[in-house]
Amino acid sequence: MGDVTYLKVAGQWRYMAAVMDKHTRRIVGWSLGERRDAALTREALVHSAWSRCVRPGVVFHSDRGIEFANFEFRNQLSELGMVQSMNRPGRMNDNAHMESFFHSMKCEELYGKKFDTEQQLRRTLQSYINFYNHRRLHPSLRYLSPARCGKVPQCAGFPTAQCGPLPQRAGHLHVQPHGGRW
Repeated sequence: MGDVTYLKVAGQWRYMAAVMDKHTRRIVGWSLGERRDAALTREALVHSAWSRCVRPGVVFHSDRGIEFANFEFRNQLSELGMVQSMNRPGRMNDNAHMESFFHSMKCEELYGKKFDTEQQLRRTLQSYINFYNHRRLHPSLRYLSPARCGKVPQCAGFPTAQCGPLPQRAGHLHVQPHGGRW
């Protein structure tokens, strides 16, 4: 599942798109940019597909925002073999796990801090996501961290895996992980 939130750097808005594995609550992909658009959400999606060895038929859920509903993003889902799911009209709680993650991140790490550069914000986001995935305990996961939950078959229902790079294909957004991106 995915969503986008707003963050400030030197008085200017930046947008963070994040993708969460709903079963383990692990953040499996994210991106940060100056524009809230399909490129931002596609980058987070590709990172998540790379980190989770996505197989055809995996459902990607989001709200009804244009950055998830546009042709470019839907085409990227199709190329990855993923099925799109969106909030029902008038049902904002369908994406509650993502909203909860953003709330936790802002309350636990970002509120009260000022960032002069985007690189400072990226480092802080990376550090928090690492903490969130590997050390933060979740009551809904039987007080395990998302990373630990993914290793306990009874918790997540399937094992986690790391993949190699996504193959380059014509028309495919190919994003390799690199410093500070995730």
